Amino acid sequence: MNWIDLRSDTVTQPTPAMRAAMARADVGDDVYGEDPTVNRLEILAAERMGMASAVFVPSGTMGNLAALLAHCGRGDEAIIGDQSHTFLHEQGGMAALGGIMPHTLPNQPDGTLRLEDIEGAVRWDDPHEPRSRLICLENTHNACNGTPLTAEYTAQVAAVARRHGLKLHIDGARLFNAAAALGVEARELVKDADSVTFCLSKGLCAPVGSVLCGSAAFIAEARRARKVLGGGMRQAGILAAAGIVALEQMTERLVEDHVRAKRIGAGLAALPGVEVGPIHSNIFYFRLTADCPFDGERLADQLKARGILLPNRGPRSFRVVTHYWIGDDDVTRVLDACREIWVG
Repeated sequence: MNWIDLRSDTVTQPTPAMRAAMARADVGDDVYGEDPTVNRLEILAAERMGMASAVFVPSGTMGNLAALLAHCGRGDEAIIGDQSHTFLHEQGGMAALGGIMPHTLPNQPDGTLRLEDIEGAVRWDDPHEPRSRLICLENTHNACNGTPLTAEYTAQVAAVARRHGLKLHIDGARLFNAAAALGVEARELVKDADSVTFCLSKGLCAPVGSVLCGSAAFIAEARRARKVLGGGMRQAGILAAAGIVALEQMTERLVEDHVRAKRIGAGLAALPGVEVGPIHSNIFYFRLTADCPFDGERLADQLKARGILLPNRGPRSFRVVTHYWIGDDDVTRVLDACREIWVG
């Protein structure tokens, strides 16, 4: 069966150009700094972010944790959204491995943290309390409908951070999706941040890897963190080669995924008993209302029987993620299948 996989943009296969680049990649020992392809990827990534330096890591989770370890010491506190990926889905690594205390604030529906909430969360210099060291944002915000955070909002948060002597890290796993949605360069969205992690293995189709960017001094600390976390890879140029193709060929096409997400969302919204959330990028959520004649498990099973993977994320809720391997014909097939299920 020709499967249509809408579970995540992490399911993408490397493109033919990536496979060719991986096969011919020049490699060396990256822990010694001798892999020329990794070095090229890190230089390219830093340039794209408008930052001084970068380090290639196996995953976005490791990139975020390395950033936290480089910015904070044990017993320090990081201000972070209660719906953020780093808080919810990275196994509490900041606390378990870094001794860093998360100070959670409510994410607003658009993924932002209220500026007054951030101000109120910053600790006084009191020996009874942990030190506030870091503010973390997520762009696009996965759990908040894939919403992009604007450069203007990030600048406001950065101003709060500077006023209190804090650093600002951005989990930019899908930062290029945010840039595509807002019609700006990715570097504009992080120009006021101290560090950013972005994924190569989500919508950009690379098989493995993320990049953490920041100042030269920060990246030197992050490299130490990467090593202790087990991320010191050797001939990693085979992986980095795909990342270079991702940055050079895949970022400008992301708007196509956004268009297809909106097309799927519009088709679902036309069905009785379906509520579709806002669609800003390649991620959106929908739910089956109480008057829908079937629940989420039945819908997921019916779609799977038709070659469409869309597991429910609750009794009556779903997340849809479009990506490079979802074309216009796939969108048509998904909507035709849904109409068939609703009629039947």
